[in-house]
Amino acid sequence: MKKEAVIELSQRIIPGKENFKLEIKIDDIAKTLPHTAHRADVWYILGEVSYCTHVSTHIEAPYHHLKEGLDIADYPVHRLIGNCVVMDFSTKKGDEAITLEEVKKYDTLIHQNDIVFIRNGMDQYFRSERWMEMSYLTEEATHWLIDQGIACLGTDAAGLEIPGTDFQPNHTALFKANIPVIESLTNLEKIENGKYLVFILPLAVEGLDASPVRVVAIRKEALRDELS
Repeated sequence: MKKEAVIELSQRIIPGKENFKLEIKIDDIAKTLPHTAHRADVWYILGEVSYCTHVSTHIEAPYHHLKEGLDIADYPVHRLIGNCVVMDFSTKKGDEAITLEEVKKYDTLIHQNDIVFIRNGMDQYFRSERWMEMSYLTEEATHWLIDQGIACLGTDAAGLEIPGTDFQPNHTALFKANIPVIESLTNLEKIENGKYLVFILPLAVEGLDASPVRVVAIRKEALRDELS
């Protein structure tokens, strides 16, 4: 696969700089597995990681808000691979609503099982004091997207929830429709609608509400070339 055909959509995870817990411990493997002998000049290490499930770019499964909802391990992986559509609302200011009428402008581009991302342009402020600034979807806009049968909804901001609410109406509506949410994406300005297939592959850890995730978009033309 050619390098230029692949777009990285996940933020790099950097120990000591994340907004959520992330602790990494690296030791010589012999400290954890004493029976694993090796020469003194051999570099042979083993790592341990303790992190919040919402650290950096992460995917949230229905279990995040629904007690009986699917967790990260049970969410069907085939629903996390699909055509990518980016809705560009990067001119919106923080706490400004994205309305039903504005979302409907993408009507001809969005189809059933598409993976839809909202570009706020807020990835430039990731890890800064402004990282929580974001525009948000109205409930009507969220329900319209649900009615289109999308497979997943993501954003390059820290969230897409309606400010001032205490019951997460957008998240809950999406999860009831079995649609996961991805937050803190990046590089969405590089996506050309209809030309990329996106891959979202979290670790299949049972019992998790969410998980850091690697998200990549691959140009469909390049995939065809590889298969020919």
